[in-house]
Amino acid sequence: MSGDRLLAIDCGTQSVRALLFDPRGELLARARVPLVPYVSPEPGWAEHDADDYWERTAEACRRLLAEPGVDPSSIAGLALTTQRSTIVNVDAAGQPLRPAIVWLDRRRTEGLPPIGGLRGLAFRLAGVAGTLARFQAEAEANWIRTRQPEVWAATHKLLLLSGFLTHRLTGRFIDSVACQVGYLPFDYRRLRWMAPGSWWWQLLPMDPALLPDLAPPGALLGHLTAGAATATGLPAGLPVVAAAADKACEVLGSGALEPHVGCLSYGTTATVNVTERRYVEPYRFLPPYPAAIPGAHALEIEIYRGYWMVSWFRGEFGLAEEQRAAALGVAPETLFDDLLRAAPPGSMGLVLQPYWSPGAHVPGPEAKGAIIGFGDVHTRAHLYRSILEGLGYALREGKEQLERRTRVPITELRVSGGGSQSDGALQLTADIFGLPAGRPHTFETSGLGAAIDLAVGLGLHPSFEAAVPAMTRLATTFEPDPAAQRLYDELYRRVYRRLYPLLRPLYEEIRDVTGYPAG
Repeated sequence: MSGDRLLAIDCGTQSVRALLFDPRGELLARARVPLVPYVSPEPGWAEHDADDYWERTAEACRRLLAEPGVDPSSIAGLALTTQRSTIVNVDAAGQPLRPAIVWLDRRRTEGLPPIGGLRGLAFRLAGVAGTLARFQAEAEANWIRTRQPEVWAATHKLLLLSGFLTHRLTGRFIDSVACQVGYLPFDYRRLRWMAPGSWWWQLLPMDPALLPDLAPPGALLGHLTAGAATATGLPAGLPVVAAAADKACEVLGSGALEPHVGCLSYGTTATVNVTERRYVEPYRFLPPYPAAIPGAHALEIEIYRGYWMVSWFRGEFGLAEEQRAAALGVAPETLFDDLLRAAPPGSMGLVLQPYWSPGAHVPGPEAKGAIIGFGDVHTRAHLYRSILEGLGYALREGKEQLERRTRVPITELRVSGGGSQSDGALQLTADIFGLPAGRPHTFETSGLGAAIDLAVGLGLHPSFEAAVPAMTRLATTFEPDPAAQRLYDELYRRVYRRLYPLLRPLYEEIRDVTGYPAG
């Protein structure tokens, strides 16, 4: 192709976006297509029609090409980024054998045989047998193998969503190394499938041939097939280049290439990430994930359902703002920023612990959320602000954990994801962390990260070190307010940091009494 336009496809949990960038990282055109909501056939399950992902992807491409000024012949290639840890079983033709198991799914397979012998004894003595048992129980492959043996027997490839869509685009069973985040026999240290004979194959009994080939970010995955060209409207033969999973692409698209730059993602799951060339575990036995640049790692600490809590608040308490926004013809986020400004920093002592869903490390599987400090002065505005403050405290805690593990101080922040559009949220972040918080020049940082991988893979930039400063920059930087910073620091150290240790025994008692959340 003679053009230099970069097509990034971003398949998230709620929608698919087709994004067209130029080599300077400017977003030229955008098309968004909502996904059909996932379904829950059983409590805690989350499943999605895999074909819907492809059909919406193709539709997003067609809509993009219908935008004014978009010329298919100007597109140099495409790269794909997707939600992580969503599993698709396919037959030899690449057809799904069952609905995709979405990353939100909480099903477990209990009672699987542990690793035995001397190795199993060593794991028990090291205190990691429980961690390995949780991995076994949560692995989708083990559930399908034991509960749906007919599906497992018919499975030709076990793919992540990224690999499934790559097959639809190229006809090849291949995926990016940097998309491998999930309960799979993947060697996070060496960034490849586990070696034959590794004990990991006892945790996940399967034929290694079930897994796709892997290519590093920036490598060629294949070319657009004639069938995919017909479905999408894109030119047949278009190069398809390996990118990374959505969070890794967000880090790259925000320009956070060095470990002193922390990248906060204010998305459905809120995260704090740094990029490291070394293999460093954020917590013991929690591996760093592959970064969107070859050979590097993305250290990540997540707050599960983090900014989902904002959607929860809007659904439960935000009807007035939604109705006013519709009447005024403005985005609801505008009025929620007004609500945020209606309460002072610190929310008059209302402190929220944002563990609306449990985790595997901190918080542990018993965790719940908590709000303390209520008084008769508190309003919806205080509650809303306390949600954002609680997320900020939790992410600051994660940032301090990453600093301990990497021994590199984080001196600046990039903030991406849906919540980054709020000026109030960015100022609050700068105040809680005591650091400048930068908003990237485009909201579509995940798509931009994929476009950077594509630009380097096509040779439009000679290296990632050249591409990142050319394609990323900050639109706005929020500096900490000294008075708010002092207040937040006191609340964080004297109150927030003490909440989880004090409440954990009560969370365990609640779980024992009610059975929720399941341990």
